[in-house]
Amino acid sequence: MLVTRGTSRTGYAPVALTIGNFDGVHTGHKAILERLALEAGARRLQSCVMTFEPHPREFFGRIQGKPAMAPTRLSSLREKIGLLAANGVERIHVQRFSSAFAALTPEQFVSGLLHRGLSARWILIGDDFCFGAKRAGNFELLCRLGANLGMEVEAIGTVALNGIRVSSGAVRDALASGDLPRASLLLGRTYSISGRVVHGDGFGRQLGFATANVQMQHNRPPLMGIFAVRMHGVGDNPIPGVASLGVRPTVKSEGAAVLEVHLFDFAGDLYGRHVRVEFLHKIRDEEKYPDTETLRVQIGRDCEAARSLLMESGTNG
Repeated sequence: MLVTRGTSRTGYAPVALTIGNFDGVHTGHKAILERLALEAGARRLQSCVMTFEPHPREFFGRIQGKPAMAPTRLSSLREKIGLLAANGVERIHVQRFSSAFAALTPEQFVSGLLHRGLSARWILIGDDFCFGAKRAGNFELLCRLGANLGMEVEAIGTVALNGIRVSSGAVRDALASGDLPRASLLLGRTYSISGRVVHGDGFGRQLGFATANVQMQHNRPPLMGIFAVRMHGVGDNPIPGVASLGVRPTVKSEGAAVLEVHLFDFAGDLYGRHVRVEFLHKIRDEEKYPDTETLRVQIGRDCEAARSLLMESGTNG
């Protein structure tokens, strides 16, 4: 799997291309990737996904001084690349979303980037895809511009599961409401967050529950609360545990969200490891307690609840 950036086109094979944010790489995205792989193979082209960093709405929120207008991220760039590669994508082009890029006309985007920059020969997009400055380009325009440049363009419709339109927004809504089964249905897998284990403040250890502090790439996670989880990346098998994802209101009055995981029946040094935390069951929302002793007792109850949920679902190891 090849990851490219910028506009260099030296030595790269012509591609069958799809374009989008692909945040979370959910089942709707997977339908696009399956079609992409099929057409790339039939046309003897390299399958390629062009995605954006940062997310366009993150970019516009930042320059407008309204970062909260951007959606929460379902996946970091590293996670997204891993998920796309796992779905058979041969090349991933990470396009930096900048003021200069946002100012490209639809014609410049198609002729300069898609045709000359990426050597696209066949393009698959969602039926609501827009491109170019002020989102002036649409499917019909892409078809006309592509035909003049020898590029075929096709659209794929919306994917629905059990009457639910599959989208990154629908996944975010499910996670925010604590509906992990619905999120898993839309994603086609359980939701997880990956990151490196870093040193924390040692507060969990002081309470008798040592935790692994997992560094997240973004401080606005799509879900918050206390969860039964499994951690991957420590040994041959995932290790069950309980996780707190939030701002820790009993400990601090304000601050960014942190992900802390207490692993059951585990003793070892995890610092520096890159791990993946799989969220299996939500236990409760985060709460503020009057003192640390009350918090310690509640953590014990959370551990019991997590063990029970994991045992009942057969995901305790």
